[in-house]
Amino acid sequence: MDTFFMLAIGVVMLAAGPISTPWQLGPFNFGAFEAGPWAFGPWHMIGFIGLGTFSARFIIQWIASERRKQSVIPVSFWYLSIIGSLLLLAYALRRRDPVFILSYLFNSMIYLRNLHFIRRNKSEPAPAAE
Repeated sequence: MDTFFMLAIGVVMLAAGPISTPWQLGPFNFGAFEAGPWAFGPWHMIGFIGLGTFSARFIIQWIASERRKQSVIPVSFWYLSIIGSLLLLAYALRRRDPVFILSYLFNSMIYLRNLHFIRRNKSEPAPAAE
């Protein structure tokens, strides 16, 4: 789990780092893929993967609720939320879009807090029956 968060932080830092088009990362010139307004590059792939991951959480929640015949939010919903929002934040930082950045800047903190509550409730002993 720690490896995942280090990777996610690395992607966000890479996106937020000194950006100029085209920009270099070692031998790779990522700006070369973004020649026109509709050109498709590696950052678009990061954005689409983030969007797909973030959207998949609703499908997971729907399936879990249908199986139990009641509204349920499975733990995987929160993990998909974190992954998707961090990828979309990285993409927003790359695009330098302040509206898009603010949309995903604080989401992960809320998702991490929900996971903290879930873990804490699982580790607490159940109250004794009277």
